[in-house]
Amino acid sequence: MRVAIYNNETAESQRISKLLKAEMSKAGLVLDQNAPNVVITIGGDGTLLSAFHHYEALLDKIRFVGIHTGHLGFYTDWRNYEMDDLVESLVNDSGQSVSYPLLDMHAIYSDGSIDHYTALNESTVRNITKTMVCDVFINNELFETFRGDGLCISTPTGSTAYNKSVGGAIMDPQIVGFQLAEMASLNNRVFRTLGSPIIFGSESKLMLRLKDLNGHVMTCDRDQVRLKPSVGERKLVEITYQVAKKRINFAQYRHNNFWHRVKDSFIGGAK
Repeated sequence: MRVAIYNNETAESQRISKLLKAEMSKAGLVLDQNAPNVVITIGGDGTLLSAFHHYEALLDKIRFVGIHTGHLGFYTDWRNYEMDDLVESLVNDSGQSVSYPLLDMHAIYSDGSIDHYTALNESTVRNITKTMVCDVFINNELFETFRGDGLCISTPTGSTAYNKSVGGAIMDPQIVGFQLAEMASLNNRVFRTLGSPIIFGSESKLMLRLKDLNGHVMTCDRDQVRLKPSVGERKLVEITYQVAKKRINFAQYRHNNFWHRVKDSFIGGAK
């Protein structure tokens, strides 16, 4: 068993990282930051997102385990006082896992070049200077022309993050698909959009074609990508989204029920 440890820079996360490395060494587990079987993240959901992108090229070969050293996260199952139990689970590992869908993104330019991204949570497209206007195509057919602050495209597990804050629906992660939610759309007698979240299936393709190339910002999870109007003759034509072929895998030693996480995070002990 080869294990990588990926932690944030807080004092508590560094303490747990040091402790975990010592316990792993005693148990005969190999620390391998480059070609691991399991990646253990120490911090929170943000740390796991960073680790996901760091090890993105190895997604079909690795499983993740999350230790949270702050507030309970959606991707982090273990507490900082459970290192003995976690190490025992690693020693007795039999390859058990649970996987979730990811979002495949392509930014396509007029010279034929393509920038590719993969999102665990979501992608957003906004205009930071004025109303964003873009044509929305579903399976290569024009569906609507959107006008508003922007659009959020999320995975099922990412549906509880920024998507929820802009009025999107929470998706069961057993659904293989993705979601489109509007941000402050303009709806009046002149301009009209659907005005509701749209959930797409596993074979669906969403395409956004921007009407104006100035002032747009695209995000992939926590990373912001400014969409430049042009680089020479290279102009952005469209952004496409669909379910990625790869999935993220978590070692299912103690992977909590998704709906338990939703209840604990948003409802808690409310009566």
